[in-house]
Amino acid sequence: MALNPEETVKGILNGDRKALAKALTAVENDSAGSGRIMDLIEPHEGGAFIIGITGPPGAGKSTFTGRLAARLRGLGKKVGVIAVDPSSPFSGGAILGDRIRMRSHALDSGVFVRSMGSRGALGGLSLKTSKAAKLMDAFGMDCVIIETVGVGQSEVEIASAADMVAVVLAPGFGDEIQALKAGILEIADMFVVNKSDCPGAEKLALELSRETAEADAPSAVLKCSSLNDEGFDEIMAEIVSQKAMLQESGELAKRRSLRRSRELAEMIEDEIRKMAAERIEAAGGLSGILEKAGSVRSAAALAMEAIRETPEQQ
Repeated sequence: MALNPEETVKGILNGDRKALAKALTAVENDSAGSGRIMDLIEPHEGGAFIIGITGPPGAGKSTFTGRLAARLRGLGKKVGVIAVDPSSPFSGGAILGDRIRMRSHALDSGVFVRSMGSRGALGGLSLKTSKAAKLMDAFGMDCVIIETVGVGQSEVEIASAADMVAVVLAPGFGDEIQALKAGILEIADMFVVNKSDCPGAEKLALELSRETAEADAPSAVLKCSSLNDEGFDEIMAEIVSQKAMLQESGELAKRRSLRRSRELAEMIEDEIRKMAAERIEAAGGLSGILEKAGSVRSAAALAMEAIRETPEQQ
């Protein structure tokens, strides 16, 4: 049965979890009607505060995210969680393990957890992640948490997808600070040293404080143990404080404006990519063009000619 965008959006705005789940699936699969759904929910966006969580594998991001969601629920907030899992480069499938790891929230109607594959996005995020956050926003979530695949030089995209970013680290992962200097220090609003009961946590926190102190706007450095629910009073207070500061300074509005510009650019790039693929296929595909041209450089020129041609010329 085809998805009815109008009925689906009506359900989302009325708090129907099944409608939200269907819309998320439609958006992730680029199903017919998904574009119309996004158009219809646009006037209902902007109420949710989006927190990005990133950090290296093994730092305890999922446990931290689950604990953060529980704390927000304790304040009476409705929480959406988008857990971005690595996608297979072959099948496009994802492990989707966070729904298993966060099963303690399964019976809580105030929490909606959705795992999504990164779908090959370089930064571990895709345009569909932002669309999913918008759907949860329109659904009435007070906070949407986006947990990324991991951290690396290409994964700073979370900074343009969230209102604030927390980088979760843990002691015992080698020279963490050197790894962070490749752009991660600039995106973090807050550093969280997880597993604070482990050796080396204090040293890591001190090193982070030293590094961030040199920045124009130093990031907060906090310690916690997600497993033992320690340090989260300070983390919640920092989130509340930063949200207020972002709102009062106008920085929140600026970040959201930049996010809309980024989404527009990605939509345009996506459409251009699809158009290019269709025109190259109509011209015989890459293998056909390469066979005809005889060299990679000549084939590239022929492919560009095919892309520039109008459908009438083809």
